[in-house]
Amino acid sequence: MGMITAEMVKDLRERTGAGMMDCKKALTETGGDMDKAIDFLREKGLAAAAKRAGRVAAEGVVEAYIHGGGRIGVMLELNCETDFVAKTEDFRTLAKDLAMQVAASNPAYVRREEVPAEIIDHEREVLKAQAMNEGKPANIAEKMVEGRIEKYYKENCLMEQPFIKDPDTTVTQLITAKIAKIGENISVRRFVRYQLGEGIEKKSADFAAEVMATVKNC
Repeated sequence: MGMITAEMVKDLRERTGAGMMDCKKALTETGGDMDKAIDFLREKGLAAAAKRAGRVAAEGVVEAYIHGGGRIGVMLELNCETDFVAKTEDFRTLAKDLAMQVAASNPAYVRREEVPAEIIDHEREVLKAQAMNEGKPANIAEKMVEGRIEKYYKENCLMEQPFIKDPDTTVTQLITAKIAKIGENISVRRFVRYQLGEGIEKKSADFAAEVMATVKNC
């Protein structure tokens, strides 16, 4: 098998609209054969799913999830293209799962593009100082900072978090699979999470751990 180059990945992405990592995997699985890689993506439904992601999704549902007798509450808006899909069991289940995800993992943003630049700049400064204080050379410290910034995104952005019911799958991958199955664009627009007594000084309780325990029993 020949080496999979960035140019090959880019070419496949332009032909199919699939994500970079999916294109790289398709080329790896097919030994770099472009035509077979295209078929691989089509069989997985990923090429079509990526193209659907650009379509307008204005229908959907606002899902509410309440945990622990009212101690944590989440409202999440999940959009699709048609009212028909919005009423399906698959779509409703996805909306509920994502609301539970927010309750358990407490993300601050839907996707990384929403994180204010000043927050990332501040994180980068703090992380670089930490790395330098650990005695790392400047070039190594820079790489460590970028790795930790990626970790920040994964912890704070819903779309990049591991799915609570299947940690080997990210929320983005979960939604992409649903797009391929349902045949419509699906998008998380927004969410809000409330925790009882949040901001009031009192004895702490690990409500997020309780939500995770609930998920495991579902």
